[in-house]
Amino acid sequence: MSGVVRVIAPAKINWTLEVLRKRADGYHELRSVLQTIDLHDVVTLRDAREISVEINGPEAGALPDAPPESNLAYRGALALSRRAGGGRGVRISIEKRVPVAAGLGGGSSDAAAVLRGLNRMWELGEPRENLGELAGEVGSDPPFFVFGGAALISGRGEQVEPLPDAAAPPILLATPPQNERGEKTAAMFAALGPEAYTAGDVTLGVRETISAGRQLVDAELQNVFETVTASMQPQTEIAMDALRAQGHVPHLCGAGPSFFLLLSARDDARVMSDRIRVLGFEPRPVRATTRRSATTIRAV
Repeated sequence: MSGVVRVIAPAKINWTLEVLRKRADGYHELRSVLQTIDLHDVVTLRDAREISVEINGPEAGALPDAPPESNLAYRGALALSRRAGGGRGVRISIEKRVPVAAGLGGGSSDAAAVLRGLNRMWELGEPRENLGELAGEVGSDPPFFVFGGAALISGRGEQVEPLPDAAAPPILLATPPQNERGEKTAAMFAALGPEAYTAGDVTLGVRETISAGRQLVDAELQNVFETVTASMQPQTEIAMDALRAQGHVPHLCGAGPSFFLLLSARDDARVMSDRIRVLGFEPRPVRATTRRSATTIRAV
């Protein structure tokens, strides 16, 4: 295998996100259908004596100044090196295009991209299920990105059931500026009370829709964090409310603060983008990706 490998690390949105209960270990029991989209980071892996990470790109922000041990991609490489017996190194270069701390899973996707890419580059032959298990040791979200496409996740996120490629309309993603984002996921979970817990039936319904090949529609989607957005992320709630008043149906991405709209044939994407900019968010037209395109690996 080539000594240089390039891997796509796609962002994700949530078709659904439900919390069933709070577990004894402190995590929340989740049921969610996740979907990769064609907004992505680019991860380049090069043979090296040690494991290192360098980060650049338009969405890098303060990430280059953080210690490498805090980076999920670094931790993924270290975990796979240990699985392979240790002593392996790699230079990880990440071109950040996915907004950070925006509910889009960019860091987790980078970690999964490293696992998939190194598995190929080091010729380890680990099946995807094994990589998913290893990804679960790195964090709750990386396992999904090992598989990509559409998938139902459960547990704390480490249990992944791949689904057929979803039929979905074009998507307009809205993200706040870098200086208005912050890592709020833990606070959003803490804000959820038992009254927000559900049985997960909405997610099972979306799984059925995708499995049957039917196109997803707004009425089927649900995100539990929208019950606490007003108190925890007021700017996001104000923007979403303004769009609701105009007859649109915004959906939160993960725990926010980004959200997305499903576009119909009668929607003008340019007009919608202008409305989102006026509300202080950056619009990005995106599409749902297939599993195959979400897990692309190229030798360079």
